[in-house]
Amino acid sequence: MLAAAVGSALAALLLLPLLLTVCCPYLLQDVRYFLRSAGLVSRMRRYRARRPVRTLLAAFGEAARRAPHKPFVLFGEQSLTYAQAERRSSQLARALRGLGLRQGHCVALFMGNEPAYVWIWLGLLKLGCPLACLNYNIRAKSLLHCFQCCGAKVLLASPELQEAVEEVLPSLKKDGVSVYYVSRTSLTDGVSSLLDKVDEASADPIPESWRSEVTFSTPAVYIYTSGTTGLPKAATINHHRLWYATGLSLASGIRADDVIYTTLPLYHSAALMIGLHGCIVNGATIALRSKFSASQFWDDCRKYNVTVIQYIGELLRYLCNTPPKSNDRDHKVRVALGNGLRGDVWREFLKRFGDIHIYEFYASTEGNIGFMNYPRKIGAVGRSNYLQRKVVTYELIKYDVEKEEPVRDANGYCIKVPKGEVGLLICKITELTPFNGYAGGETQTEKKKLRDVFKKGDVYFNSGDLLMIDRENFVYFHDRVGDTFRWKGENVATTEVADIIGLIDFVEEVNVYGVHVPDHEGRIGMASIKMKENHEFNGKKLFQHIADYLPSYARPRFLRIQDAIEITGTFKHRKVTLVEEGFNPALIKDPLYFLDDRAKDYVPMTEDIYNAISTKTLKL
Repeated sequence: MLAAAVGSALAALLLLPLLLTVCCPYLLQDVRYFLRSAGLVSRMRRYRARRPVRTLLAAFGEAARRAPHKPFVLFGEQSLTYAQAERRSSQLARALRGLGLRQGHCVALFMGNEPAYVWIWLGLLKLGCPLACLNYNIRAKSLLHCFQCCGAKVLLASPELQEAVEEVLPSLKKDGVSVYYVSRTSLTDGVSSLLDKVDEASADPIPESWRSEVTFSTPAVYIYTSGTTGLPKAATINHHRLWYATGLSLASGIRADDVIYTTLPLYHSAALMIGLHGCIVNGATIALRSKFSASQFWDDCRKYNVTVIQYIGELLRYLCNTPPKSNDRDHKVRVALGNGLRGDVWREFLKRFGDIHIYEFYASTEGNIGFMNYPRKIGAVGRSNYLQRKVVTYELIKYDVEKEEPVRDANGYCIKVPKGEVGLLICKITELTPFNGYAGGETQTEKKKLRDVFKKGDVYFNSGDLLMIDRENFVYFHDRVGDTFRWKGENVATTEVADIIGLIDFVEEVNVYGVHVPDHEGRIGMASIKMKENHEFNGKKLFQHIADYLPSYARPRFLRIQDAIEITGTFKHRKVTLVEEGFNPALIKDPLYFLDDRAKDYVPMTEDIYNAISTKTLKL
């Protein structure tokens, strides 16, 4: 009897892994991810308790002591070692202190990707000064807005941006701002040079007393949400948040012997907080490029022996659109880390460039909730981890896209959506999941807070994103609030429509949005399309395709053919101007087309059609 019982127990133990695999196929991965996340949180608590607190600067210093001659930053033909970055950043800190800068003073940096950006940031960390990362594409009013809202009194700018600096210089001088070019000379009256002063400064280690007031809650960086509407907002990123962002690099398995390649701008959170800081905490190497180039991407990967690449938005699709080459798989890349990757592009990328582990994630610069697709399921942005949900409170709630507000029940509380339905992602604001808001924007900060959600007095962060969680607990991005529009009583997700149109062989890029029609409720679909080279528009083929894949209410009624589709610095489509311009052929010079149901074709948009729509003689 005992032998039989023992035998049964052994058999059960042997069958347990099989049962777990069948019943809970992702259990081990969920547990592993949760333990990694919990480990990071535990370390952060220890770092917070230290005096002085342990910031990313300490991690950099340790990496520099371990391997001083190891390449830290690769750029063009330049190679900056950890020791060189350590010395140069100390010189920068002493030079700026000599110019009157003290801990807590904010410094705005207006320059593109280059090694100087990295050691300037490290130098500011040594001074305890927060960095405002200005987008080098902005000008005039937007540039002044971004500078002023962070309270900076010093502007460091690339001499290549001289024209943009001179445009706002009178306003800066009026506000008592000190402006320096990151160069050894200056050709602009009222702007000093910086590098000559850095050259003369000592490279001796910086005393901790210069940053003695820094805590985990001290602002470290101001990163501007590029957005697709309005003026940018300066998200306040403290030292606690910087550590938190490094979790993505740890979860994707980045090691000390990795070379991380990023063509994304360092003024954005993806490159700075995930790429650069992920490199630092692992003692790895980062390869920078000033601007993304699809044709040079893989050549750079081979040149630098890249093992990890960063992507965002449409970047990987651009790579898939390049002409195939015999050496497409001749590289050492093993990991791709980013977000915004469409499922069809994911499959094509793997098929063409090899078995690269793609780790898609969902996060926002200022948000207090994120997901990671650690099982690497194509199309998902993450998993709703059962263990994570025990410590992080987030939900998907019903949202009215027409009224642009959450749906509330008879008691005034928000309504959770079941699995498989799209809802607005919200996350409770707690000590573990804080929301630090925006610099100089109390109103904007308050707008991102959702109050009295499930009970009186509770406060949640409103992500502004519509997501869906399936029955396997995978998370899928649906659309952004404002991008989703309502037509004929139905919600239309612009990303879904864009994915369908993007499958047509003559379409290179597509931007979908909703436009207002006089005397009609909601917004009707319109798409801006960039054609592939040496291809012609085929209205009948496009009509048949969308008729096969999209319900009638989601089919774009109007098309606009453009030579180029405007994007932000992080590959997000700009829509505001397109929405405002609408579909009036008298005002738009680009070719316009109208979906003609009778002809089963997209036909040229004429003023007669436009007038018929305006007078309601042509029904939509």
